Amino acid sequence: MTILTISTKLIEGQKPGTSGLRKKTQVFMGPHYLENYLQATWEGIGGVVGKTLVLGGDGRYFNDRAAQVMLRMAAASGAKKVIVGQNALLSTPAASNLIRKRRADGGIILSASHNPGGADGDFGVKYNVANGGPAPEGVTEKIFAATRTITEYKIAETQDIDLGTIGTSQLLGMEIEVVDPVSDYQELMEQLFDFPAIKALFASGFRVSFDAMHAITGPYATAILENTLGAAPGSVVNAIPLPDFGEGHPDPNPIWAKELMDTMFADDAPDFGAASDGDGDRNMIVGRGIYVTPSDSLAAIAANATHVKAYASGLKGVARSMPTSRALDRVAESLGIDCYETPTGWKFFGNLLDAGRATICGEESAGTGSDHVREKDGLWAVLFWINVLAVRKISVADLMAEHWKTFGRNYYSRHDYEAVDSAAAQKLVDDLRVRLPDLPGTDIAGLTVEAADEFAYDDPVDGSRSEGQGLRFTFDGGGRIVLRLSGTGTEGATLRVYLERVETDPAKMHDDPQEALASIIAAAEALAGIKDRTGRNAPDVIT
Repeated sequence: MTILTISTKLIEGQKPGTSGLRKKTQVFMGPHYLENYLQATWEGIGGVVGKTLVLGGDGRYFNDRAAQVMLRMAAASGAKKVIVGQNALLSTPAASNLIRKRRADGGIILSASHNPGGADGDFGVKYNVANGGPAPEGVTEKIFAATRTITEYKIAETQDIDLGTIGTSQLLGMEIEVVDPVSDYQELMEQLFDFPAIKALFASGFRVSFDAMHAITGPYATAILENTLGAAPGSVVNAIPLPDFGEGHPDPNPIWAKELMDTMFADDAPDFGAASDGDGDRNMIVGRGIYVTPSDSLAAIAANATHVKAYASGLKGVARSMPTSRALDRVAESLGIDCYETPTGWKFFGNLLDAGRATICGEESAGTGSDHVREKDGLWAVLFWINVLAVRKISVADLMAEHWKTFGRNYYSRHDYEAVDSAAAQKLVDDLRVRLPDLPGTDIAGLTVEAADEFAYDDPVDGSRSEGQGLRFTFDGGGRIVLRLSGTGTEGATLRVYLERVETDPAKMHDDPQEALASIIAAAEALAGIKDRTGRNAPDVIT
């Protein structure tokens, strides 16, 4: 067994986005591409000599091969130990938990999250730091800088390592520990939630449908919901992870989880429906005949937190990404706690959680979590909801009706224009940015602009500043539009338009969101000229 030193050179485009580096799978499979990025990661974090790392992924195409490369490169560069999920599988929240529980120095997560998989799909690599959370910008900037100067990488020449058998082995003096990917995570969930109360709920005939979308959460949901808590066999559907996610799109929203929506809006619908994404960090909540938006779910979780064992003493604070609706703000105000507004990207919540300033955090893109790990956690959110329903003996629809009556309803929607010409999308944003100072007080499609700015975030813990985080437009009466270019796509640009309006009239709490937001949608088009600038007559996805 020898260590090979391979000469290489700069490969353009290896700049990490909001959650690691994502590209087409075939790009990652190209000569030196994965190896270059992993070597740059080692250099960006100050080397791996003597360090313990966690490794796992969502099982998408190329996951198994990439894991072998990571292990060989970690051993060649002097790592002390790698803890890897059996068959190189770990959900993102489970990986975060393992990093924290084992006091590892960090970890590599192989995933492109909610993006499609398969040979023609997407792949990704993300480095998480010692607190279990995504690398902050200071670290990702060092990794990117290293991709620009790389000249060689080191890799062990060896046969494939057995990752199917739980136990330990050695590679060039580096210990490889293969662990059950579910057990540690399940143990954590048992500490947080009232499992006896949930068992009693299922025993009473409460029915659930959890769509794992042929992604990583299937084994976790089956083990916890069915095997431990007693949900009926078959409650977890599409439970077996597949490299191409069953040719589906593992993004838990009403568009891609249509099978679940049809189930939950049928005459014989179960009591509760949920879904998770590729790597298990996102969630979708559906009641019988009602879809709960991620923003509303976050607000409802915060409002009902004291009904859940681990949060019974109350919340230290809450946080949301800037594009997420301000429904959470209204709950925080009523509770007398701080509500922090951060840029998009879970890494921005890390300092708030570590400093004890926030207990629960969330993003409109279906990510919700708490201080139990440093990632969003799809199954955690599902268990939280079921725990609340079990304790309060209430349905999803009744809980949301009560919530809106108490706090008002923040009608909210996101319109995605995908794979837009990058230059056209950037010019749209640039032209709007120039107009920001002149917009307050002007009329846009019958609405008066109250404020217009580009969001910048000053971290209250470490004082760092993040600029250029999205354009915000607020209107008299509480309406709001946010525009930003997403960093999670792999082709062209994705323009995201976030639309919000507050309704406090109890008689208008159950309207169709797109109809309730019609005036805001018209203002967004008048403001940005999306149709003319992108050539798109309608969004590709509406959530």
